[in-house]
Order: sequence, then C-alpha cells, then structure tokens
Amino acid sequence: MSNTALAWIGFTLFVLAMLALDLGVFNRKSHAVSMREAGAWVSVWVTLAVIFGIGLYFIRGGETAIQFFTGYVIEYSLSMDNIFVFVLIFTYFSVPAAYQHRVLFWGILGALVMRGIMIAAGAALIKEFHWIIYLFGAFLIFTGIRMAFSNNEEIHPESNPLIRLVRRVLPVTNEYEGQHFFVRHAGKLMATPLFVVLLMVESTDLVFAVDSIPAIFAVTRDPFIVYTSNVFAILGLRSLYFILAGAVEKFHYLKIGLSVVLTYVGVKMVITDIFHIPALASLLVIVTVLGVAIVASFIRARRLERHEAQPNPDEEHALTSRATPKQSAES
Repeated sequence: MSNTALAWIGFTLFVLAMLALDLGVFNRKSHAVSMREAGAWVSVWVTLAVIFGIGLYFIRGGETAIQFFTGYVIEYSLSMDNIFVFVLIFTYFSVPAAYQHRVLFWGILGALVMRGIMIAAGAALIKEFHWIIYLFGAFLIFTGIRMAFSNNEEIHPESNPLIRLVRRVLPVTNEYEGQHFFVRHAGKLMATPLFVVLLMVESTDLVFAVDSIPAIFAVTRDPFIVYTSNVFAILGLRSLYFILAGAVEKFHYLKIGLSVVLTYVGVKMVITDIFHIPALASLLVIVTVLGVAIVASFIRARRLERHEAQPNPDEEHALTSRATPKQSAES
C-alpha cells in the first residue's frame, strides 16, 4: 500500500475517532454549549491543525506545510460567513440552544462528505482540463466583488428546493420533538422542524463550498492538502459558532475582508501560468487582510458602544424642561 493511501486512511480514521469522541462522549446529552466549552474545543481543533501542519513540514517539506496553513486560513476565514447565516437560520426557526449543537454536528458531518466529493471532482477536472483553473479564478473574482456589494440576505426556507421536496414527501410536525429529526405519530413517519433546519444548514454549506474549494485550489493542486485543510476548518466551525454567534454584528468589515481575499485568490488563479505567487506570500497577504478587517471591526464596535453610552443632550434638555414647571410651582 502506498504512502498516499496510508495518509488518506489514517487521516479519515483520525477524523472519525474525533467525531465519535465529540458526540459519543462529550456531547451525549443535548445541552446549551457554554462560551467556555466552545472556547476549549476551538483551542483543541486549532492546536490539532497546527500539529498536523508541523507534521507535514517534517514529512513533506516546508512548501507543503505552508500550502496547508494557507488553505486552512482561507477556509477558516470563509467559514465565518457561514456562521452569520447559521445565526439567521437558527433565529428564523427558533431552534432551542440545547439542540443547535446536534444540528451543526450532523450538518458538518454531511459537509465533510460533500466537500470530499467536490474536491475529488475538482482535482480530476483540473488535471484533465487545465484551462478550467481560469474559470475557477474568474468565478472567485466575480464572487469577491459581489460579496463586497451584497447586503445581509434574509432566510426564505419556502424557496429552498430541498425543503419543498421534504414537505412533499414527508409531513412535518408543528413542534420540535426533542433532539429527534424524525418521529412516528400513529404509526406514521414524520419529519421534525429540526430536520428542516438540518437541510437548510447542509444546503447553505454546499453553496459556500462552491466558493471556498476553488479558492484552496489556487494554493495547491494536491487533493490531500485541499481536503485536510478543509476538514480541520470545518471541524472547528461548530465550536466557533457558539463563540461568535452573539457577536456577529461586531464583524462589520469582515465581509469586505473576505471579498478582498476571494478576489486576490481569483487573480492568483487567473495569472498562475504568467506569474507565480509563492504560497508564503499568499499566506501573509491573506492573514494581513483578515487581521485588518477584524481589528477595524472591533474599533468600530467600540466607538458605537461609547457613542451609545454617552447621554443624549436633547433628551436631557427635554427632561429639564419638563421638570422646570414643577420645580417653579414648589418654590
């Protein structure tokens, strides 16, 4: 058996073991994930990704390690956009906090399978038809520019073809049935609103994957590096959601930063045969752009908080004016 096959098998077994540990040991019972718990899991996944990248450095060299970390940063940053949409979905469907982890767990498990298929297909297409890399690049440039000028979109489940299909095939209960996706009432199989939410999460991630996977192919054509960087980012996404869900409004400039990253990666793909940009340079550009966007977002949020905390002179004047007649009468 080749080293490549062993690497794929070993990594797959590792991911399955971590997922079994997550759902089977630490999250056997549905509960609302605390900030502390989510922070601990984010630290675990980031640490594992760093260890994996260091391992690649010693086994396959520095260039491969840099490609992995660049792909990881791209995917992890783009996954933050998923979080904004997840917040909208959970809010729209009024999903209880105790069941959100279960939805994200199975949603991310499905995402791993879908992205594996998409990465395999993308690698095969690029190998067979090199010119398709230019289509990927042009698509990313278009997506980046569109993202910069798009507003936050509302959730419309009734327009989702998967949701319409489920409601035609299966009846859906009116209320949540605990953490169950399916239940039987009077011997009749019924889907629950939690299953509808899961489908929304899956279909949304599929849309985001269309953007993120071509972006990583701009960094490396190695399917193993593309997939592993994707997987580590996705596995950390669930825990990151519980940290950022309550603070999404503070990341005002993140969408602009992501649009710049996508546009940059698209340009990199389009000029790949004319001018080669080193992976380390791309990593520095992406980290710098995202860092500036996040810092600028927090500065803006701080200024807004200070502005809201300051007393309104007009309101104070109105209160003083209303109090003056009463004070005059008493005197």
